[in-house]
Amino acid sequence: MVLNRKIISTKDGSKTLRIEELKESYHSVHGAVNEAVYVFIENGLDEVASTKHKIRILEMGLGTGLNALITALFSKKNNLKIEYLGVEKYPINSEEFELLHYADSVSKALEVEQKEVEAINRKMFEAEWEKWNEITPSFSICKVNKDFFDLNTIGESAFDLVYFDAFGAHAQPELWEKDLLQLVVEKMADDGWFTTYAAKGSLKRHLTNLGLKVEKRPGPPGKREMMIAYNEK
Repeated sequence: MVLNRKIISTKDGSKTLRIEELKESYHSVHGAVNEAVYVFIENGLDEVASTKHKIRILEMGLGTGLNALITALFSKKNNLKIEYLGVEKYPINSEEFELLHYADSVSKALEVEQKEVEAINRKMFEAEWEKWNEITPSFSICKVNKDFFDLNTIGESAFDLVYFDAFGAHAQPELWEKDLLQLVVEKMADDGWFTTYAAKGSLKRHLTNLGLKVEKRPGPPGKREMMIAYNEK
């Protein structure tokens, strides 16, 4: 499948990609950076970092790299050690990377120097695929170019935190069904944490049936609810 993507601006001034055929954007039009921080940091990494210093993260949907970028900055600020594996079937290209230009919006939102954000973002984008790359002393990433349903072919496991950032169920419903979710849960650590922007009742049922404790929380701007889940094995 060829994705015809275009750059759009979101309400917090940051940019994202939109696929017209799917009527789907990579991030919330109400604010790409705001959504990423709220869903994946404040309702994910913050929670895990309260009990762990070394954290392994699995992102289902590396996309533009925004979540990974914000996570790398968070890890440095909070003296964490993070290994981050991002799965993405359709990586962005160089032109899209330059046009997204996250350095400006992310530096303002996180109060970090723009040059630092730009350097980390570029190093992450240029990092070799299918291998581990140290981006900063506190953050390493492995970018994997695979279909989500090939997750079981990836040897890495025992992830402390999952960022589930797949396209919405209206665009790709199969990504929110039990078959894929089971592959994800099998990759989680015994006390692993799962966070996503979605709050579908069927998602809650699937995660509960897979043994996770599920909790709905207030959503980011433009969304009433989101969902977290965690493993109590």
